[in-house]
Amino acid sequence: MRPFTTVTSIAAPVAIKDVDTDMIIPAQFLTSISRDGFGPNLFKRLRESRPDFYQNQSRFNKAEILVADTNFGCGSSREHAVWALLGAGIKVVIAPSFADIFAGNSAKNGLLLVTLPEDVVKRLLNDALNSELKLTVNLEKQLVLSATGAEWSFNYDPFRKHCLLNGLDDLDYLRSKLDVINAKKKEQSVNWFYSTLTPNR
Repeated sequence: MRPFTTVTSIAAPVAIKDVDTDMIIPAQFLTSISRDGFGPNLFKRLRESRPDFYQNQSRFNKAEILVADTNFGCGSSREHAVWALLGAGIKVVIAPSFADIFAGNSAKNGLLLVTLPEDVVKRLLNDALNSELKLTVNLEKQLVLSATGAEWSFNYDPFRKHCLLNGLDDLDYLRSKLDVINAKKKEQSVNWFYSTLTPNR
């Protein structure tokens, strides 16, 4: 997993409540066990049914930030939804709320989810729909900044922040602690050995 760096990008709007994982990546495309290849089918049904959807507008071609409505990522627990977003170049999703399982999958795969107040997100969605909205997302400082100078802070789990900034998934994190783990195991083994030599009282 690549370390997360500060992202500055035009923001693409998904002004739909309760976007579920089947809308993000339809079930018929879940044909691979690899994490690769899902990006081209991101939001396929929305893209085909809505001519004004952001993917049908060239100005959003290089968008790395999505601004979405409430309860983004609800529905089934498919991890492929996160893979599809990442595969399409999305690095950050900003919304008032996210489904819990989707949030967990995102953190483990390097997709940053930023929760901001609903009134703020509504304003960002409106700006993204009607003009060019350029945002910077700084995970280290936990700030979202607009090109106009406005800024909003956001909360983020300290453990997940450490992992994203250092490009660590859960297994990588455990590997990074092998020296500590092995030292603890050795200490416990030594303590157990000496405890067997101590007469019971």
